Amino acid sequence: MNSTGNTILITGGGSGIGRGLAQAFRALGNKVVISGRRKQALDDTIAANPGMHALTVDMQDPASIREFAAKALTAFPSLNVLINNAGIMRPEKLVALPDVVDAEAIIATNLLGPIRLTAALLPHLQKQSHAAIVNVSWGLAFLPLALTPTYCATKAALHSYTLSLRYQLRNTAVEVLELIPPYVQTDLMDGAEDPRAMPLDQFISETMAIFKTQPTPPEICVESVKPLRFAAENGRFDQIFNGLNAAMSDAH
Repeated sequence: MNSTGNTILITGGGSGIGRGLAQAFRALGNKVVISGRRKQALDDTIAANPGMHALTVDMQDPASIREFAAKALTAFPSLNVLINNAGIMRPEKLVALPDVVDAEAIIATNLLGPIRLTAALLPHLQKQSHAAIVNVSWGLAFLPLALTPTYCATKAALHSYTLSLRYQLRNTAVEVLELIPPYVQTDLMDGAEDPRAMPLDQFISETMAIFKTQPTPPEICVESVKPLRFAAENGRFDQIFNGLNAAMSDAH
């Protein structure tokens, strides 16, 4: 993926990893458009980053996604990079849930949202001389945190979807990349102050160095996520799974 000269749409760009990526890509000279549900967060981000643009969208709502995609393509016809970053994460006690409202919201936002938006933008992206789709999963796609079962399931599904999308687009000008973060200090699950999480600025710095690599690897993994990403391959899945979940159970 070219790290400069793009028009980049980043969902969930008003905070956390999305905002960090938006600022970093903007600093490289790209035109950056961010999206999200919270207009105030978007307004704050573009106020702090002159020249950045924002559009609102509800990633749980198919009609909102269709309208948003049409607006984005009309306003930014040079759009050639989509970063599917928006997501929600909620703890779930499966043995005590009277309904699956949270699970349905997580699936709609984290999995159906990227699938719907990708489908809406793909015909346009395929017409560009060079384009990229970046799906943001997590290390928990490969080794789940039992406290957040549906979240981890959606990220595992997004990983699988990304593999298939990459294969189907293998003979086109559209690159398909997967950004696999570790636990990063963001507002997800109140992790912004958690010392166990990777500082956001450090994550963005290491991630952008990988994005600048040519050719960019299909999976963008900072060093600290590799124990999760390759736990099964390295024969340490059970050890890390049990250790992680015991530690997080004790913390909650």
